[in-house]
Amino acid sequence: MIVVMKHSATEENIQSIIQKLYSLGLDAHLSRGASITIIGVVGDKSKFLAENPQLMPGVEKLVPISESYKVANIKFHPEPTIIDVNGVKIGGNNFVIMAGPCAIESYDQLMASAVAAKNAGAQILRGGAYKPRTSPYSFQGLEEEGLRYMAEIREKTGMAVITEVTSCKAAETAVNYVDIMQIGARNMQNFELLKEVGKSNLPILLKRGLSATIDEWLNAAEYIMSEGNEKVILCERGIRTYETSTRNTLDISAIPVLRSKTHLPILVDPSHASGVRDYIAPLSRAAVAVGADGLEIEVHPNPAAAMSDGSQSLNPEDFKALCEELKPYIQLAGRKF
Repeated sequence: MIVVMKHSATEENIQSIIQKLYSLGLDAHLSRGASITIIGVVGDKSKFLAENPQLMPGVEKLVPISESYKVANIKFHPEPTIIDVNGVKIGGNNFVIMAGPCAIESYDQLMASAVAAKNAGAQILRGGAYKPRTSPYSFQGLEEEGLRYMAEIREKTGMAVITEVTSCKAAETAVNYVDIMQIGARNMQNFELLKEVGKSNLPILLKRGLSATIDEWLNAAEYIMSEGNEKVILCERGIRTYETSTRNTLDISAIPVLRSKTHLPILVDPSHASGVRDYIAPLSRAAVAVGADGLEIEVHPNPAAAMSDGSQSLNPEDFKALCEELKPYIQLAGRKF
């Protein structure tokens, strides 16, 4: 439920309702927009309704929320959320590109990727220190050694860094090295991991599960946000369908659907969506056109020698060409890049 306040409501009116909610053992989520102030009620709303809140000073109306996700709901937070990562703003009118290798293989490989990404215009370096792989015999990542490389390269390049965490233990380690933690598709409904990263103060990039509905995805975000961390970024990376021409099927319609349901920033990962480097550019253009807040793209100094996902990685030259190609599309969409 949300409490919509009148334009004439005073600060005393607003604080009175918030204190009443706390006294009833409920949580209050205050959102001040340009033209409206609302208070989200989290918990057993029947306790609050018993107090006849519609008669309280400054209250215009009560609006029930039928969706199971609350804090992630646009009804709770009508203004788009903008997340600041070391000066890089994600959301609003901003457009951000995260780029780097699927897996960190060595310091030199990651540094070469970082230089290529930054020179092309990417603001955030991605790199996988922990790699959940389908086969137990595939390369699983350098773990904390890879995290140390990310922290060192951040100091040298000034780029913020993001890595995927695959367990609560990995999250406890990664929080000391990176600026953003990523929850991969396979862990979207790993609820213990979601609660663990929700206790951190770092932004969390949450990828959509392989077969997850949008509401399941938003409820996964709610797990993180219910622990107190509201800095969540959603990332559409393709879903599993009957089509075999691509690795996954990019659900481009998910972006406008999400825009109608949540205030959280939305990114698109065209690399995992397609699995084919030749398709990355057109899918990136489509993501810009449909209103995504940014992209996450795999870039490797030598994709042919990559230990993970070489077929869907761009080399530095192709990535730079893509960023140049995207600039007029981003500008046409009214975004800052």
